[in-house]
Amino acid sequence: MRVQSSATASSPIAVTAPRERHGLGTALAALGVASFSLTFPATAWGLEGFGPWSLVAVRCVLAALVAGGCLLFLRVPLPERRHLPGLAVVAAGVVLGFPMLTTLALRTSTTAHAAVVVGLLPLTTAALSALRMGSRPSRRFWAAALAGAAAVVAFTVVQSAGALTAADGFLFAALLVCAAGYTEGGRLARVVPGWQVIAWALVLCLPLSVPAAAVALAREPVHLTAHGVVGVLWVALGSQFLGLVVWYRGMAAIGIPRASQLQLAQPLLTLVWSALLLGEHFTAAAPVTAVAVLVCIAVTQRS
Repeated sequence: MRVQSSATASSPIAVTAPRERHGLGTALAALGVASFSLTFPATAWGLEGFGPWSLVAVRCVLAALVAGGCLLFLRVPLPERRHLPGLAVVAAGVVLGFPMLTTLALRTSTTAHAAVVVGLLPLTTAALSALRMGSRPSRRFWAAALAGAAAVVAFTVVQSAGALTAADGFLFAALLVCAAGYTEGGRLARVVPGWQVIAWALVLCLPLSVPAAAVALAREPVHLTAHGVVGVLWVALGSQFLGLVVWYRGMAAIGIPRASQLQLAQPLLTLVWSALLLGEHFTAAAPVTAVAVLVCIAVTQRS
């Protein structure tokens, strides 16, 4: 009887702990998505005061300085050699590739059009995760993911009048490198604290980002405005560092495929910020699409 009583008493704890961990992981991943949703509007603001190459290089340097300061203050040991290839993928995809490619695209593309890429990012991340880590999401998961991606793409294409520009090449390239960085970062975050993953990736880029910032600032005109300063600070500290800290930790807790589907809401959030901060407009289809996306997110989270 004592054994049965002990097992009965301990079972709620065993069930509750994973649920609490899943809930916290979902909340952290959602916070990362909210942070990322401001990236395109903030980049548009930053381009008001900086050239594209200056903006990318300065955001990398600022984020790396903050990340490096945290690593030194907490006396975090150097990453193990076996983690360096993964950190290099994170650095190439998330720290350098995605910011550079999207910034170049946003010189001629609206944030609404660029949101098409973000709408495809969850599906691409889930697919790369399945190939890289051998995960096998259910058919219902893939059906909901495809439906959500289709809804987001349809909405954002309508918003941009279906126009294709030269920026599309940059956007699709950004999609691939970012998905690779998310996948590898999520894998590393299972064995290394998520904030250290992005912190070390940023620090590893300093030998490239510092000279690049010096050259870009010398060649591109800089006009310091309130929008320009706020934009570069947000993309450096909010999107490049803090947003990725909570995002990788969330992915480690609930899994890369499930976390990636939360990003289905990111294009809609971006459109809201674009309307509020940049004066862009969207149609009444937004609430309908928002409901459809939320339903798809709910299905993927339960699959």
